[in-house]
Amino acid sequence: MVHSPRPACARRPSHVKQLIVNADDFGMAPGVNRAILEAHRTGIVTSTSLLPNSAAFDEAVALARANPSLAVGVHLNLTEGRPLSNPARLGSLVTASGEFLGNPEALFFRMVAGRIPLDAVEREFHAQIDRVLAARIPPTHLDGHQHVHMWPPVFALTARLAAEYGMFGIRASRERRAGFPGLWRRNAGLRGKMSVQAGVGLGLAFLAVASRAALVAAGIASPDYFYGVSSTGYLDRRTLADVLHDVPQGVSELMCHPGYVDAALERVSTRLLRQRETEFEAVAAPEARILAAQLGIELVTYRALMVPA
Repeated sequence: MVHSPRPACARRPSHVKQLIVNADDFGMAPGVNRAILEAHRTGIVTSTSLLPNSAAFDEAVALARANPSLAVGVHLNLTEGRPLSNPARLGSLVTASGEFLGNPEALFFRMVAGRIPLDAVEREFHAQIDRVLAARIPPTHLDGHQHVHMWPPVFALTARLAAEYGMFGIRASRERRAGFPGLWRRNAGLRGKMSVQAGVGLGLAFLAVASRAALVAAGIASPDYFYGVSSTGYLDRRTLADVLHDVPQGVSELMCHPGYVDAALERVSTRLLRQRETEFEAVAAPEARILAAQLGIELVTYRALMVPA
């Protein structure tokens, strides 16, 4: 497949507050698809990331086509389900049964040990992006399911592919922690789990700093600021309000995981079940859209990273 790069572009003026609200895991289950679409229609979700090898992919594609105002990116997946490319050519990226390893920790340790061939990752990423394109969905951006794209060699590859396919940008998970202190105070019984999640956020922030050069080398952009790692699974209305009050000038991204729990979602290996309904209630509320407007925040998509020069 031949890809045409976008024309040369320039960044928008940085004095405007702009916020991408991206719902991850589009296609994971019908209940996730329905919640993302509702949060787009009634609340502040502007963008979503489509899992190319997911069970409810076809339904998500149909919903995206029927709702073109919802921007769609590719949620590159190396941890769950079966790959789209030939497992026999993916080496240690898959198990003996031809499935992904099942969790990001196992993938990370193999990456650190040098056991994951980058050409296998590139082969699978091409297959995933091409499936979205074949479904007549023009993706605006790339990011990684469970942040798999943040390992520096994979990040450089992701940036290069985003430029090759003519996308507007990629996610760089360098988090601002607005809302986390309030979450900590309000949820004494969950502080252990929150500490783990906060630690993940710190690690990703370190990787994001280390990957800045890859963005420059690829000529691709990422949002100036990012929210949502430490609050994953805990993003309630009060935390969302704290985030909105913190949004600075420039382009920011808030990652969220809205969803309804259905039988299909319960069969997925995910720690986020009822938590998705809490996040849905926050980002789907009309009050969130009203607050964003009162704070002078323009709700945008990844297209806001670039404008014609």
